[in-house]
Amino acid sequence: MRLFLLTALTMIAFAANSILNRMALAGGSIDATSFGTIRLIAGAVMLAALCLALRGGLHLRGPGRVAGVLALLVYMYGFSTAYTVLDAGLGALILFGVVQITMFAGGLVAREAMPPRRWIGATLAFAGLAWLLWPGAGPQISVPHGLMMATAGVGWGIYSLTGRLNTDALQATAANFILAAPLGLLIGFALPIGPQGTLLGTEGVILAIISGAITSGLGYALWYRVLPGLASSVAAVAQLTVPVIAMAGGMLFLGESLSLQFILASVLVLGGVAISVLPFKG
Repeated sequence: MRLFLLTALTMIAFAANSILNRMALAGGSIDATSFGTIRLIAGAVMLAALCLALRGGLHLRGPGRVAGVLALLVYMYGFSTAYTVLDAGLGALILFGVVQITMFAGGLVAREAMPPRRWIGATLAFAGLAWLLWPGAGPQISVPHGLMMATAGVGWGIYSLTGRLNTDALQATAANFILAAPLGLLIGFALPIGPQGTLLGTEGVILAIISGAITSGLGYALWYRVLPGLASSVAAVAQLTVPVIAMAGGMLFLGESLSLQFILASVLVLGGVAISVLPFKG
């Protein structure tokens, strides 16, 4: 029961990143670039504190570190920019689907064995995402912002692939956040600001800190703690709940609605991912 509750709490934390980001940007209290930068710095501070408390120190070197840092930056700023327009649930679905497709592509590059069900699952997930993003074909969304979230998904997929190279996931995550934080500050100054300029309202800053320190920093640390106790199939099923939780949170806290087309596209994406990642007997 304890493992179940910790896993459920972790999935809620992951989904909360979408809800908090959308809530801050929809409220107009912070701009997307500032949200991403503050989230990144807050996550770095929290993860550094956790490593000092639990590991007794920080280790910034490791395999795949450069790729991990760059991928984290792509994810952070693509994620924030996309949520200037996208609903929380829609963004989470695009992100999750593209992450799985990216990891599938990574497996192909690494010449991993690909059973037919993984090809079928990846094809279905890709079809669902294409339907979501194709102009005029599916639910009416902003294609540029959908593509920004897809870019964030590629970043997070690459980040996840590089994470496999490290034996201590908490240290690796802390190192990536700590090294990405100063680059994030530079990006914050370099990226073009929205039409209203830099926005740093109190509510937006607080939501960005919560997203970085709590639902990202503590959420990732908690996930790495419960992951060894979960079968790979259980872990996969757990992650399938993240877009669903984000959709529910978007309806509850942001008044977002679901169309029939969006529900059908969601079934394609999540069903395809389930076929791809879950083991089936017989």
